[in-house]
Amino acid sequence: MAIYRFRVTFEDYEDIYREIDMPSKATFLQLHEAIHHSTGYKSDVSSSFYVSNDQWKKGTEIALLPTDRKVAAAVLIMEDIRLSKFIDDPHQKFYYVYNFDRPYDFHVELVKILKEEDGKDYPAIFKSVGDPPKNASASAFPLSTGIDDDDDDEEEVPTDETEYGVDDEEEFDMFDDEESEGEGEESEQKSSGYEDEF
Repeated sequence: MAIYRFRVTFEDYEDIYREIDMPSKATFLQLHEAIHHSTGYKSDVSSSFYVSNDQWKKGTEIALLPTDRKVAAAVLIMEDIRLSKFIDDPHQKFYYVYNFDRPYDFHVELVKILKEEDGKDYPAIFKSVGDPPKNASASAFPLSTGIDDDDDDEEEVPTDETEYGVDDEEEFDMFDDEESEGEGEESEQKSSGYEDEF
């Protein structure tokens, strides 16, 4: 049996990749699961492979947990399709979108076709380079803290003066606003007539 070695690379993090050996009779679902066994991401989320050309243009879609619209359009399902069905090129490419809710895009390229090794279990991770970004299913986009990331580069400024990304002037303005608000409340109380009685 032939073994396909795929290089799986994050589109936005080209220095992070995995090389995974898959049996030719394996399904796209098994490749999907092998990828996330190597990244630590959850595998039970809506995702799709797209048969691609050398420019990574998306072609035929092969989906996991497809939407009703995709089902109605008769999209191919990962668990039903063997890898060999779409391997027409020794460097066949698939564009892969993981987790449509918080997507990560991958380039999956066939880099070598090998012979099965006796006694070896497949799928097998041949090479693992770099740590994957934080789990996309948890939160690919952290909530804003209001801190300007550029402030992190200004190491020469003492941290207590720029704590939480606030400049001295902004800090004083903030306190001035609070004081002026307080003064406004006091002036309202004074104008209410209580002072005149005392």
